[in-house]
Amino acid sequence: MKLIEILKKPALSLSFEVFPPKTDSAFDSVRHATEEIARLAPSFISVTYGAGGGTSQYTLDIARNIMERYGVPTLAHLTCVSSTRATVREKIRAMKEAGIENVMALRGDIPASMENSDRSLWDYHHAVELVRELRESGAGFCIGGACYPEVHPESPNQKEDIRRLKEKVEAGCEFLTTQMFFDNALLYNFLYKIREAGITVPVVPGVMPITNGTQVARAISLSGSFMPQRFKSLVDRFGDDPAAMKQAGIAYATDQIIDLYANNVTHVHVYSMNKPDVAARICANLSDILGK
Repeated sequence: MKLIEILKKPALSLSFEVFPPKTDSAFDSVRHATEEIARLAPSFISVTYGAGGGTSQYTLDIARNIMERYGVPTLAHLTCVSSTRATVREKIRAMKEAGIENVMALRGDIPASMENSDRSLWDYHHAVELVRELRESGAGFCIGGACYPEVHPESPNQKEDIRRLKEKVEAGCEFLTTQMFFDNALLYNFLYKIREAGITVPVVPGVMPITNGTQVARAISLSGSFMPQRFKSLVDRFGDDPAAMKQAGIAYATDQIIDLYANNVTHVHVYSMNKPDVAARICANLSDILGK
């Protein structure tokens, strides 16, 4: 099923994100975790793509397994910055053969080996180029893209960031998924601005449950996310108690999701980090709201 069909429905829904293993030896444990999440019957599951494409085959294997065994629609990630056009076209062909219908088009992190290289020699510089490649391939994918409620870390300002985002939508993105955020007011402000700019595709908020204190620094370094005082107090109070921090982090994420639903957001995506227990507890917290 193409995700745009799900995202345009008025019913409330929830999806999860998983990541593939980095090595063959970890494949079975990761597959088991993703299957446990699939058993929760989310609206879809997105499967990330390894840095530099190193786990690209695992991405397809995990996505196909979820679709075939559990009937859960999947969204396969694809990055481009470290790839040639020939490589990307081969990946597109492989995704089509695997029965993938939905693709998240991302530039990806620039590998350290490319930081000082001649950028004029790169085949891809921005995600918009990958969006065009996917659209022109004729594979018929439903294409998604990323957006940043708090501005992309490489953008000079939000106005320029939104201009670039509009280019990506005009190139073929049918929906957008946000980077994680911890203050819903930032999302509401962002949605107002992009609608004013003429971006009308569905926007799926991305929420990450912070279940241990060490995740905080990583979350900030990855996304530059603003941490509200209420969240900082939670980490200060429970960060050294793993069980308490996990419970508090799930409660905070649940509260974010409930507020989003209450403010007419119909779909939320959870960065569940291959943690079936976290996904299950969030589903349990929302069971009556979601009607499950």
